[in-house]
Amino acid sequence: MQGGVSGFQNAPVTRAVVLASGLLSIVFSAQRRARTIGISYQDIITDFRLWKIFPSAFAFQSTPELMFGLYLLYYFRVFERQIGSNKYSVFCLFTITVSSLLEILSLVVLKDTNYISTLASGPYGLIFASFVPFFLDIPVTSRFRIFGLNFSDKSFIYLAGLQLLLSSWKRSLIPGVFGLVAGSLYRLNVLGIRKMKIPQAISSFFARYFASSPGSTPRPSRSLVGNAPSQTGRVPQNQSSAGFAPIVEPPESSIAMLVSMGFDGNDARQALMRARNDINVATNILLEAQSR
Repeated sequence: MQGGVSGFQNAPVTRAVVLASGLLSIVFSAQRRARTIGISYQDIITDFRLWKIFPSAFAFQSTPELMFGLYLLYYFRVFERQIGSNKYSVFCLFTITVSSLLEILSLVVLKDTNYISTLASGPYGLIFASFVPFFLDIPVTSRFRIFGLNFSDKSFIYLAGLQLLLSSWKRSLIPGVFGLVAGSLYRLNVLGIRKMKIPQAISSFFARYFASSPGSTPRPSRSLVGNAPSQTGRVPQNQSSAGFAPIVEPPESSIAMLVSMGFDGNDARQALMRARNDINVATNILLEAQSR
């Protein structure tokens, strides 16, 4: 099943974060300094090397962490399409800042316990903060069983997150938990953070240099709804008399909302018809379709 808009279309901030994370990880790995970028009490408090906070917030220390981390960042680009690049920029800055401050605080608290000396590096704060809206806003659309265990279409995202969370055990567990805390604080609208916006000059910079190529066009996709009609119009009356529930034409406002998130108009219409005009379910259908 194919659908939706692939790549980073309508997600320039996500593209910038993915590029920054990937390039910094590769640079430090090539210099064989990947294991030195995680922050520690000695670095931040004693030696006052505050510059390490920036690479530590973006660069991963190992290839498996990089693979799972970039996959999750790319998957969660749907939230940028939902709330817009400007507000998503605020979400990124808030969650990365809050989680980084909490990480530094934990190093101060644990410095005399020998519990941990260095934290894992990477955008754990942003990734695990994104699991909060993923859990609350993205509905389950299908369930299945593997070897007697129940799974849903969201299970593989949770498994990827669990793998990343436990990749370095205590060193990665702490940043991941603080990411969840930061995401919860954003969700609770602490200090009115959800109403804040990035200055227009900065948002224009991301839109200009990190937006998808204007000449690129989405690839053709198969129908999301099988033989459901894609054109607008009334459903034939004999369809309901045959024992099938009629397919109600989605309202244009719902289609426009999905299109503004970066999805194709025809795919959005078909997804809404399949989801019986539930826009949350339709969003998940389109997201799952484009990830396959």
